[in-house]
Amino acid sequence: MLELSYTSHSMAPFARDLGYEGEPFRWDEDRRAQLRAELDAWYALAYGLSRDELRYVLDPKDVMGEDYPSETFRVLKNNEIKKHGEYRTQRLVLAAYDKLVSEGMRPRVEGYR
Repeated sequence: MLELSYTSHSMAPFARDLGYEGEPFRWDEDRRAQLRAELDAWYALAYGLSRDELRYVLDPKDVMGEDYPSETFRVLKNNEIKKHGEYRTQRLVLAAYDKLVSEGMRPRVEGYR
């Protein structure tokens, strides 16, 4: 969270409040995408989402089929497909989710909806 937030000297007081005395973090789009994906995966597990539920949140059509009328992140998905040739956020979040699960983290709030 600190690395995503502390990208300017104007945020130095915030960084110090968190015990960090170093320089602001360099803005790196790929690194930021990875960090956001890791946070999204952690929150999905913390809120008790299964992998399929997370897939549904990221792209309902991925779970329900192309004819499914609902969408969640259409603009993000379309922009990423244009820029990266894939829905990168979905891939990164699911990979981060799988990694956390492989390391022993499980959904924490079973049945919470």
